[in-house]
Amino acid sequence: MKVVGTMFFKNKKLLIDKPTKRNTYQMIGGKVENGETPLEAAIRECKEELGEKAIFDEDLIKFVFDFDEIATSDSNLKIHFYVFEYIGELQGELTTSDEIEKFLWYDTSYGKEILSNTLKNEVVPYCFKNKKII
Repeated sequence: MKVVGTMFFKNKKLLIDKPTKRNTYQMIGGKVENGETPLEAAIRECKEELGEKAIFDEDLIKFVFDFDEIATSDSNLKIHFYVFEYIGELQGELTTSDEIEKFLWYDTSYGKEILSNTLKNEVVPYCFKNKKII
Protein backbone atom coordinates (compact mmCIF):
# COMPACT_ATOMS: atom_id res chain seq x y z
CA MET A 1 0.00 0.00 0.00
CA LYS A 2 1.23 3.51 -0.81
CA VAL A 3 0.92 6.14 1.92
CA VAL A 4 1.90 9.82 2.13
CA GLY A 5 2.71 12.22 4.93
CA THR A 6 3.51 15.93 4.92
CA MET A 7 5.79 17.65 7.42
CA PHE A 8 4.83 21.13 8.58
CA PHE A 9 7.25 22.94 10.89
CA LYS A 10 6.93 25.91 13.25
CA ASN A 11 9.48 27.00 15.86
CA LYS A 12 11.49 23.76 15.43
CA LYS A 13 8.37 21.64 16.04
CA LEU A 14 6.64 19.16 13.73
CA LEU A 15 2.86 19.22 13.27
CA ILE A 16 1.27 15.82 13.91
CA ASP A 17 -2.31 14.73 14.53
CA LYS A 18 -4.12 12.09 16.56
CA PRO A 19 -6.86 10.21 14.74
CA THR A 20 -9.97 9.48 16.79
CA LYS A 21 -9.60 5.72 16.20
CA ARG A 22 -5.90 5.37 17.09
CA ASN A 23 -3.82 5.59 20.25
CA THR A 24 -0.80 7.21 18.59
CA TYR A 25 -0.12 10.41 16.71
CA GLN A 26 0.64 10.29 12.99
CA MET A 27 1.76 12.56 10.19
CA ILE A 28 -0.67 14.72 8.27
CA GLY A 29 -1.43 12.27 5.48
CA GLY A 30 -2.95 8.98 4.47
CA LYS A 31 -3.44 6.44 1.72
CA VAL A 32 -2.76 7.13 -1.95
CA GLU A 33 -6.04 6.47 -3.80
CA ASN A 34 -6.29 4.75 -7.20
CA GLY A 35 -5.34 7.14 -10.00
CA GLU A 36 -3.57 9.60 -7.67
CA THR A 37 0.10 10.46 -7.62
CA PRO A 38 1.73 10.63 -4.18
CA LEU A 39 1.85 14.43 -4.47
CA GLU A 40 -1.87 14.64 -5.32
CA ALA A 41 -2.61 12.39 -2.32
CA ALA A 42 -0.46 14.57 -0.04
CA ILE A 43 -2.34 17.72 -1.10
CA ARG A 44 -5.75 16.05 -0.69
CA GLU A 45 -4.86 14.64 2.74
CA CYS A 46 -3.57 18.03 3.94
CA LYS A 47 -6.88 19.64 2.96
CA GLU A 48 -8.91 16.86 4.63
CA GLU A 49 -6.95 16.62 7.87
CA LEU A 50 -6.05 20.27 8.52
CA GLY A 51 -9.58 21.52 7.83
CA GLU A 52 -10.97 24.22 5.61
CA LYS A 53 -9.61 27.09 7.74
CA ALA A 54 -5.97 26.04 7.26
CA ILE A 55 -4.19 27.97 4.52
CA PHE A 56 -1.24 26.60 2.57
CA ASP A 57 0.14 26.89 -0.96
CA GLU A 58 -0.01 23.53 -2.76
CA ASP A 59 3.06 24.49 -4.82
CA LEU A 60 5.16 24.58 -1.64
CA ILE A 61 4.68 20.86 -0.87
CA LYS A 62 7.90 19.12 -1.91
CA PHE A 63 8.97 15.45 -1.94
CA VAL A 64 11.75 14.69 0.57
CA PHE A 65 12.25 10.91 0.88
CA ASP A 66 10.46 7.56 0.90
CA PHE A 67 10.82 4.25 2.74
CA ASP A 68 9.15 0.92 3.46
CA GLU A 69 7.51 0.35 6.85
CA ILE A 70 5.02 -1.83 8.71
CA ALA A 71 1.74 -0.05 9.46
CA THR A 72 1.15 0.86 13.10
CA SER A 73 -2.53 -0.11 12.75
CA ASP A 74 -1.80 -3.58 11.28
CA SER A 75 1.47 -5.43 11.90
CA ASN A 76 0.87 -7.55 8.76
CA LEU A 77 0.48 -4.56 6.44
CA LYS A 78 3.56 -3.38 4.54
CA ILE A 79 3.44 0.21 3.33
CA HIS A 80 5.58 2.34 1.04
CA PHE A 81 5.65 5.79 2.62
CA TYR A 82 6.31 9.04 0.70
CA VAL A 83 7.35 11.98 2.89
CA PHE A 84 6.74 15.55 1.77
CA GLU A 85 7.67 18.84 3.40
CA TYR A 86 5.79 22.10 3.30
CA ILE A 87 8.35 24.77 2.44
CA GLY A 88 6.53 27.68 3.95
CA GLU A 89 4.55 28.66 7.01
CA LEU A 90 1.13 27.13 7.58
CA GLN A 91 -1.46 29.89 7.96
CA GLY A 92 -5.02 30.02 9.22
CA GLU A 93 -6.54 27.73 11.82
CA LEU A 94 -6.38 23.97 12.32
CA THR A 95 -9.78 22.31 12.60
CA THR A 96 -10.50 18.96 14.21
CA SER A 97 -13.06 16.61 12.63
CA ASP A 98 -14.74 13.23 13.06
CA GLU A 99 -11.47 11.72 11.81
CA ILE A 100 -8.94 13.90 13.70
CA GLU A 101 -9.23 14.30 17.47
CA LYS A 102 -6.39 16.79 18.05
CA PHE A 103 -3.17 18.31 16.74
CA LEU A 104 0.22 18.65 18.40
CA TRP A 105 3.32 20.67 17.54
CA TYR A 106 5.82 17.95 18.45
CA ASP A 107 9.37 18.23 19.74
CA THR A 108 11.47 15.48 21.30
CA SER A 109 10.49 16.48 24.86
CA TYR A 110 7.21 14.57 24.30
CA GLY A 111 9.09 11.27 23.90
CA LYS A 112 8.42 8.56 21.34
CA GLU A 113 5.65 6.59 23.09
CA ILE A 114 2.90 8.73 21.54
CA LEU A 115 4.19 8.28 17.97
CA SER A 116 3.17 5.95 15.14
CA ASN A 117 5.86 3.59 13.78
CA THR A 118 6.40 5.88 10.80
CA LEU A 119 7.10 8.90 12.99
CA LYS A 120 9.11 6.97 15.58
CA ASN A 121 11.31 4.99 13.19
CA GLU A 122 11.82 7.30 10.23
CA VAL A 123 10.38 10.81 10.28
CA VAL A 124 11.34 12.10 13.75
CA PRO A 125 14.93 10.78 13.47
CA TYR A 126 15.18 12.49 10.05
CA CYS A 127 13.83 15.75 11.49
CA PHE A 128 16.16 15.65 14.51
CA LYS A 129 19.23 14.75 12.42
CA ASN A 130 18.49 17.60 9.98
CA LYS A 131 17.86 20.08 12.83
CA LYS A 132 14.23 20.64 11.84
CA ILE A 133 13.03 19.86 15.37
CA ILE A 134 14.58 20.11 18.82
